Formats: sequence, C-alpha cells, structure tokens
Amino acid sequence: MSEPNEGKTYDPFEAWRGVRDASMDAWARAMVDMVRSENYAKASGTMLDAWLTGSAPFREMIEKTMTNALEQLSMPTRADIISLAERLTNIELRLDEMDAKLDRLTERERPEAPPRRPGKEPK
Repeated sequence: MSEPNEGKTYDPFEAWRGVRDASMDAWARAMVDMVRSENYAKASGTMLDAWLTGSAPFREMIEKTMTNALEQLSMPTRADIISLAERLTNIELRLDEMDAKLDRLTERERPEAPPRRPGKEPK
C-alpha cells in the first residue's frame, strides 16, 4: 500500500502558518468592523481637527516665509498667480461675449437670398 504523503516532505511550520493565517483573518475582520463604525469616524474627525488646529500657526509661518522668499527672488507668489488667472478668465469671458455679439450682428446684416424662380436652378 502506498502512503498518501509518500512524495511529500514533512513541513514542521505548516500548523504554525495555519494559526498565523487564521489570526490574521480574525484581526482583519475586527479592524474592518472597527473602521466602519460611527465611533471610529468621530474619533478620527476629532483627531484631525486637533491636528489642523495645532498646525495652523506653523502653516501660516511657512506661507509667510515662502512669500517673503519669493518676493526676494522676484518670483510670483500664489496670490499673484491667482490674480493673473482671474484676470485671464475675465478676458476670456469678455472675448466670448464679443464673439457672440459679432455673430448676432453678422447674421442680422447678411442679405437674404433673392427668391428663386420656378424652373430655374442657380448656377
């Protein structure tokens, strides 16, 4: 008779891997359940608010320092680029309005085609 494990070598860590996989699956399910809970969302929101409040002075200091450095290097700041973008948007809107008005004027001034006489085709 042949043994079912005849060509297979014994792995002493196979049971250990099974326990590891089962515990990882249990932890994964527990973490998914925890992350989906309302309490976790509230706690995360509270921690984020606290972090943003605490980091606001540091962020403002970095922005001021960056603005000063850009001005010293004669480079545009974020405010300069935003202002330029707003101006370009306004110019684009005005050009579109002018184009629409010009189209209306040219349609109004376009002469109508003379009436066709029956039996005669235009050349």
